[in-house]
Amino acid sequence: MQDKDLMEKELLIIKGVCDLYLHGSIESTTAEVHTAFKDALNESLDIQNKIYNLMSEKGWYKTENVEQTKIDTVKQKFTSN
Repeated sequence: MQDKDLMEKELLIIKGVCDLYLHGSIESTTAEVHTAFKDALNESLDIQNKIYNLMSEKGWYKTENVEQTKIDTVKQKFTSN
C-alpha cells in the first residue's frame, strides 16, 4: 500500500474519531465526562490537522479555490432566510 493511501485512510479514521468525541461531549451528562470527551476531541483535532498538513505539503490533499461570485450567491441565499 502506498504512503498516500495510508494517510488517506488515517485521515478518514481520525475524522470518524473526532465525530464520536464531539457527540460524546455534546451528550455527556456530567462535567467530568464532558471534559474527558472535549479533551480527547481537541487532541484528535490536533492529530487530524497534522495529517492534513502533511498530506497538503506532499500534494496529496488538493483543494480548489471558489470564485467570489459563488461565495456571494451562497451567502445571500442563507442571509435572506
